[in-house]
Amino acid sequence: MVQQVTREVEHEITVRADADTIYRFLAEVENWPRLFPPTVYVDHVERSADEERIRIWATANDEAKNWTSRRWLNPKARRIDFRQEVSPPPVASMGGGWVIEPLSDKESRVRLLHDYRAIDDDPASLAWIDKAVDTNSRKELGALKENVETAIVTADLLMSFTDSVEVAGSAKDVYQFIYEADRWTERLPHVSRVSMQEDTPGLQILEMDTKTKDGSTHTTKSVRVCFPHQRIVYKQTTLPALMSLHTGYWELREHENGVTAIAEHTVIINTLNVARVLGPNADVDQAKEFVRNALGNNSRATLNHAKEYAERQS
Repeated sequence: MVQQVTREVEHEITVRADADTIYRFLAEVENWPRLFPPTVYVDHVERSADEERIRIWATANDEAKNWTSRRWLNPKARRIDFRQEVSPPPVASMGGGWVIEPLSDKESRVRLLHDYRAIDDDPASLAWIDKAVDTNSRKELGALKENVETAIVTADLLMSFTDSVEVAGSAKDVYQFIYEADRWTERLPHVSRVSMQEDTPGLQILEMDTKTKDGSTHTTKSVRVCFPHQRIVYKQTTLPALMSLHTGYWELREHENGVTAIAEHTVIINTLNVARVLGPNADVDQAKEFVRNALGNNSRATLNHAKEYAERQS
């Protein structure tokens, strides 16, 4: 019987935050798009008090990928263990854990553990996995440190808001309008250019030029995860100057009179560009108002055109 080779490695970093706060950021998967730049969206497939299955959508080399992992949560020990259900080749299996250890009231050590095997214990494959795990662990820990520390000191830069319309039509037709973003140049007056890639059904990479009320145009790029007739969630990977984070979703809630169509945005203001974009005397509140109006106007325009489209189909 051939002995299987399991590699065990560990990486760590020190974060200027208390251990409970770091644990909470990692445990609450809705935070992950803020913490880890490649992460687009995470949702729960199953969950109990201390165990869950999660689906993760993320980018890699400009491609959108998704996988499912199991996690075991231990808030008392401030530890989260994980294991991929199906690992992509050349990985035979992959698991590990996050361990958060308090160094003081305001500083913690975060350890990221991995154990893995290569298919057929191939030495070349194992070397490839070694490099990938090392590179990705350093990036993840660096992003965790930067974004947790930033979140603590810049909580006032974060804002979320929604707009909605009532549609006397079907969720399927509203969804189709929003899903077919490659047709937005002919359907939405504020969109002047669209490029959309969908190599995997329901995973879209969308780049577009959007016109604002003052006549200027900005280019954005997003990864979108589509859940037919219910939800499309996205994360912008190329952002307008006033934002350092922009995630959101389109959600459709059916009821006896039709459907409520909702657009949600979560944004972090990029303070480095406020003066350049809005003038030397502008402050964060003005930037928030500007972003709220710009995104809200475009969302409401999209929702109203989707409403007209869906009601014509009924």
